[in-house]
Amino acid sequence: MNSPETIHQKMSSLDINQIKEYLPHRYPLLLVDRVLHWESGKTITAIKNVTINEEFFNGHFPHKPVMPGVMMIEALAQTAALLSFLTMGQKPDDKAIVYFIGIDGARFKRPVEPGDQLRMEVEIIRAARGIWKYKAKGSVDGQTAVEAELMCTMRNVSDASQPAGQ
Repeated sequence: MNSPETIHQKMSSLDINQIKEYLPHRYPLLLVDRVLHWESGKTITAIKNVTINEEFFNGHFPHKPVMPGVMMIEALAQTAALLSFLTMGQKPDDKAIVYFIGIDGARFKRPVEPGDQLRMEVEIIRAARGIWKYKAKGSVDGQTAVEAELMCTMRNVSDASQPAGQ
C-alpha cells in the first residue's frame, strides 16, 4: 500500500505525456520535459533537458551552441502556464488560448548549453482580472541562468483579437 508521501509525490509531479495534456505546444516548441513538484496557487518546479538535437542550435551558434534567451523565457512561460492550469484544475481546450503578455526585469546570468538541465522555478505573485503574474527563475547546477517576472492571460478564441486588457 502507498504511503501518504508516495501518493502526494505522484500527484505533484507530471511526466511528458501529462504535460502535453496541459500545454498545446509540440516539438520543437514544447520546452518542459517534466514537472518535479507543484503546489496549487503557489509554485511549480520543472525541468528542460537541453540536448544538441534542439532545432535552435543549428543557427545559435554552430561553433558554440547556446540556448537563446528567448527560448529560456519561453520555457519559463510554459512552466507558468502549467501552474495556472493546474491551479485552476482545468485543461485547455480548442476554445481558449493563453497569451504571454509581459516580461519585466529579465536577466541572463549564465549560458545554457547542450547537456545542461534547466531547472525552472515559478511562483505566482498574483492573479486578478484574468491576468496572472509570476516570479520565474531558471538555473543549471544551482547557478541562476535566467530570471524574470512574467505575465499571461487566457482568452476565448473568439475574443483572441482583443487586447489583453479588454
